Amino acid sequence: MIHTIRFRLTVLYSGLLFLLAALVLGGIYYAVSRTTEQRSYATEIAKTYRDGEYVGKQEVVFIEEVENAINVGTLATLRDYSLYTLGGLFAASLGIGWLLSGRVLRPVRSITRTTEEIQATDLSRRITLRGPSDELKDLADTIDTMLDRLEEAFRAQRQLIDDASHELRSPLTIIRANVDAVLLSPEASEEERGRAVAVVDRATTRMTRLVEDLLASARRQGTAFADTDLDLSRVAVEACEEYAALATARGLTITRRLMPGLETTGDQDALRRAVANLLSNAVRLSPPGGRVRVAADRWGATDMISGGASRLRPLHRAAGWAAARSGHQKTGHREAAVDEAGGWLWVTVRDDGPGLAAEDQARVFDRFWRGEASRRDRHTGLGLAIVRQIVESHGGRVAVHSRIGEGATFVLWLPARGGAPGPAPDHNPFP
Repeated sequence: MIHTIRFRLTVLYSGLLFLLAALVLGGIYYAVSRTTEQRSYATEIAKTYRDGEYVGKQEVVFIEEVENAINVGTLATLRDYSLYTLGGLFAASLGIGWLLSGRVLRPVRSITRTTEEIQATDLSRRITLRGPSDELKDLADTIDTMLDRLEEAFRAQRQLIDDASHELRSPLTIIRANVDAVLLSPEASEEERGRAVAVVDRATTRMTRLVEDLLASARRQGTAFADTDLDLSRVAVEACEEYAALATARGLTITRRLMPGLETTGDQDALRRAVANLLSNAVRLSPPGGRVRVAADRWGATDMISGGASRLRPLHRAAGWAAARSGHQKTGHREAAVDEAGGWLWVTVRDDGPGLAAEDQARVFDRFWRGEASRRDRHTGLGLAIVRQIVESHGGRVAVHSRIGEGATFVLWLPARGGAPGPAPDHNPFP
């Protein structure tokens, strides 16, 4: 018990109170002793007269001596009672300090009991400490926040393992079957062996792509982003440059309409991957000779209409794009006044692919969902799920606008550096 913090706090409280009381009483005793001479009173012999007649000699004491003797006695009494008071005060302070320290440390015991009961297999419990907003409440809230992150990390880990075991089972089965039935069979012909090798190569390629996508998806579920100030249009430019060669090889053209100065805060590598995933799908699904259109701009400008009315609209008019390319924006009575301190930024990727049905648009960002074209070329179905995780972790949202036979437009909404004024718009900024 003497090694507990409660005992140390009790001794500390009692020691401080005892020291303070000793200083006060000692100061009073010292002040009184300075005004009193520590000596016995003196007597003198004086002649005594009564009615004018001498009656003899008598021992007498001066009044000052009597007062000094009373002060000496009072000082001794003060000393004795002070010592008794200090002893009683120390004993009482021990008991009171023990009770008070126990009450102060009660939330700590609650925190300790709760954390001891939390297991790695059950991270759903929380301390939820009630009481005043003090340091212990802050500690409990901090631990609860840490448990939230741990629970999310364990959940992501379990999901990664489940997804990996589920999705890797098929290619592993294919590889095993081809190895056992063809590659290890002495009767297999060279043509059969060549087909088996091609099948194994496709299966291993799919496994490699799947593992990379699963790892990327697991990382994006966390909050370990390297946030920096960045230009969203520059991110889109870098993603377009990565797919320029592949688009040319497929006979596609990537057109860009990127307004400069789209400043936001986030992880540049993660956002570039989000745009790149959209470009990957667009290049893969667009027919030869088609176009992939990439645009970026700011939403939240107020277009001043005659009569004082105003409405929000995107800034991608032809004049705006021409001014953006020349490095400045024209202004006028009907030109847009951009609020550089906030609003929403957007990036769109439009393709000439087969498009999406309305019922598929609600599921296109789900993990492992694959459309008909993705099922044919054996893609993992994680690319758009990763895009959504990246954008939502930056406080934005992702949307798709599509019709069958008319291609698809994917929109990334991201808050500007000054913060977004409200929820992201839900319509297509690049019709």
